[in-house]
Amino acid sequence: MSNFDHTGLRARVLGHAAAPSYNEGAAELARAAVVAGEAEQSADGAIVARTGIFTGRSAKDKFIVRDAATTGTVWWQGNAAMAPEHFAVLLADFEAAAHGRVLHVQELHAGADSRHRLGVTVITETAWHALFIRNLLIRQAGGGDEAGQVTILHLPSFRADPRRHGTRSETVVALDMSRRLVLIGGTAYAGEIKKAVFSLFNFLAPARDVLPMHCSANIGPDGGTALFFGLSGTGKTTLSSDPERQLIGDDEHGWSRDGVFNLEGGCYAKTIRLSPEAEPAIFAASRRAGTVLENVVLGDDGVPDFDDGSLTENTRAAYPLEALDNIAASGMGPTPKTVIFLTCDAFGVLPPIARLTPEQAVYHFLSGYTAKVAGTERGVTEPQATFSACFGAPFMALHPNVYGQLLAERLAQSGARVWLVNTGWTGGGYGTGRRIDIATSRRLVSAAVSGELNATAVRTDAAFGLEVPMTVSGIAPDLLDPRRTWKDSQAYDRQASRLLALFDENFAKLGETAAPRMAAE
Repeated sequence: MSNFDHTGLRARVLGHAAAPSYNEGAAELARAAVVAGEAEQSADGAIVARTGIFTGRSAKDKFIVRDAATTGTVWWQGNAAMAPEHFAVLLADFEAAAHGRVLHVQELHAGADSRHRLGVTVITETAWHALFIRNLLIRQAGGGDEAGQVTILHLPSFRADPRRHGTRSETVVALDMSRRLVLIGGTAYAGEIKKAVFSLFNFLAPARDVLPMHCSANIGPDGGTALFFGLSGTGKTTLSSDPERQLIGDDEHGWSRDGVFNLEGGCYAKTIRLSPEAEPAIFAASRRAGTVLENVVLGDDGVPDFDDGSLTENTRAAYPLEALDNIAASGMGPTPKTVIFLTCDAFGVLPPIARLTPEQAVYHFLSGYTAKVAGTERGVTEPQATFSACFGAPFMALHPNVYGQLLAERLAQSGARVWLVNTGWTGGGYGTGRRIDIATSRRLVSAAVSGELNATAVRTDAAFGLEVPMTVSGIAPDLLDPRRTWKDSQAYDRQASRLLALFDENFAKLGETAAPRMAAE
């Protein structure tokens, strides 16, 4: 890694700014965003911003600089490369574009464990993005020496030139891993900043013997840590928010030999159809002063209408962890006792809960399965399998096997039990069966993390080779065997075989691994 002069870069950019502002608090940034016309204020005091045409990440516009440090380490099958020469021109043009602008600087850090901390300085032209990242990262400056420094230049108004900068379009998210430098332009979607930090951490952490994880984490009354992996829509945020357990973090963590630590200091929760009954803690946090609401529609009375998805289904709330009542203030937890893999199986064939062997755990981690349901996208008329390695492939710079091996080592060292929980359909696929309700999923998760299921008798699922509990208190026995919930058992068998084939097809793309195929031999 090169010792890039972050201090010099920041001085050059800010030295030509019209009025740089440093480390403004939430109230100042909220006021500045409203005054500048970047956002409006809800009746509850939250800041409501719209991101224009980009209401999610622009995955095809993300690049990693291909240099001596990344050529042989980055998984280029899953990441797009940018030439160092193009990045140099892009950086110079970013610096020029920042001249004369009002810039907001936030000096923060990522990593609750000081031994694995990154000092992150974000320089942005918009107050609401500064408030967003202030809510999301840990609100203290400091990442130790220069080797732990990260600089993010964020200019949504910047337009890249594909021929000049080697980009695909006018939008660009470019990461120089060697110098820990990120350039984001042409998109106002705030999640790009958050995930850029995570992408850098995912590249750096394995070399420090830390497993980076796209997961939630909490601690029970017995001091036991539980991890919750899952793609969007699987219930990761909802099921990790448990009044009986302290939340370590909502989305991004590291697992070292000493335990788990949160990378962030806030939550970025989906709010579409958010209700106080189903998710009281998130609902309350989304309506507080200082929270940033992204693409949420306000009613005439200024009250957020969380049922309105007219701008996007990907509406979000960004708020600090302190907005929640029951958190682990240190952002750290002991070595996990329980690991939960969440999947929303729209095919309706996976059991609602199953215990995984360490080998099966690595297989499912590398697969990262969930399913889209019919009607969510134009042309999607039946369930479609979605696989995202390590439950976060777009942010994993190295080959998935690197993270899979680290997981295998951590499971062997900790003895943690791993469970697969299906929050999707039963009794048939989407359109025929029914969605497993949140209360049932909560009960199953509670039984897993409490140790209640550790000594429960299990059966081996004929289709998937998984160990399924025979009984769970409060759960109808038939629900635990999805084949019995289908009216047509042969139709279930066909659908299960189809899903197995999709798993095998996806897994073949990863190349040689130590994990077996999922089905029982």
